[in-house]
Amino acid sequence: MILRGTEATRYFGKPDPARPGLLIYGADAMRVALKRAEVIAALIGPQGEADMRLTRLAGGDLRRDPSLLRDALTSPGFFPGPRAVWLEEATDGLTDTVAAALKDWRAGDGNLVVTAGNLTGKSTLKTLFDKHPAAVGIGLFDDPPSRDEIEAELKRAGLSLIDPAAMADLTTLARSLDPGDFRQTLTRVSLYKHNDPAPLTSAEVAILAPATIEADVDDLIHATADGRVADLGPMMRRLEGQGTSAVSICIAALRHFRSLHIAASDPGGPAAGMNKARLFGPRRDAAQRQASQWGMRLLEQATALLVETDLTLRSASRAPTHAVMERALIRLAMMKR
Repeated sequence: MILRGTEATRYFGKPDPARPGLLIYGADAMRVALKRAEVIAALIGPQGEADMRLTRLAGGDLRRDPSLLRDALTSPGFFPGPRAVWLEEATDGLTDTVAAALKDWRAGDGNLVVTAGNLTGKSTLKTLFDKHPAAVGIGLFDDPPSRDEIEAELKRAGLSLIDPAAMADLTTLARSLDPGDFRQTLTRVSLYKHNDPAPLTSAEVAILAPATIEADVDDLIHATADGRVADLGPMMRRLEGQGTSAVSICIAALRHFRSLHIAASDPGGPAAGMNKARLFGPRRDAAQRQASQWGMRLLEQATALLVETDLTLRSASRAPTHAVMERALIRLAMMKR
């Protein structure tokens, strides 16, 4: 049986112990690992692994001795309680072994959780779970998490009072960060708001979001968009000293000005276009102001200039790359005047 979207999210949080097995597969190993941990904890409880009610099998071991799977599913645990068997790194070569285990499964046996990498539509392992009348197959793809998934993560982290603007920021973070990084961010937010009755704000999300070298790049880009020509030279020297490449700066600038263009060209105005542009945090107001001041036509010229600069930086030109980038930023800052 195939589960997708909301149904899959609900099943991860509350799996049916009457179903013999679950296949979780996807190209993102971190996302698969997080969902596997969630479903196993729901099946056997948070202390299940400590109570030795979880058996872990590697695909390679099972290929050498197929009987290990059946033995693990049927063997009684040392401690009472529900049991689970986790088969990791499964491939199509184990389809027959898994199929036999599912066929022989009886109530009271351990629940089988199988994890695999990216499986194609022709995969025999995927087809086994998709067409099985009782087992469940769930594929995890690189699509941004749905609102239901984000709300489930927030609930798990103990966050209930959230300002609408902060919720929009968290949604953007969820779509920008790796699943593991997003969960760590939620953990930090949860600890930060412990015993704090006030709703989570957008400013707090920005403070707790992962800090990277891009903070300095953002400062440079916003100085350009605000027309602060005198600040550009010192900022460029600092970034160059930190090892930030001119191409990275150009990509960041192009991304920002394209976002401003999306906001400025929205029929509802720049304020309405902020969500489409995926701009959040304390800089959201600054970006909205910039989109209003620049206007759609001028932002089109700015984007064209940055595309031209990007091509120059990636070409065989021997011109110093940081000087080329700085000159382009100065032209942009002067353009706003």
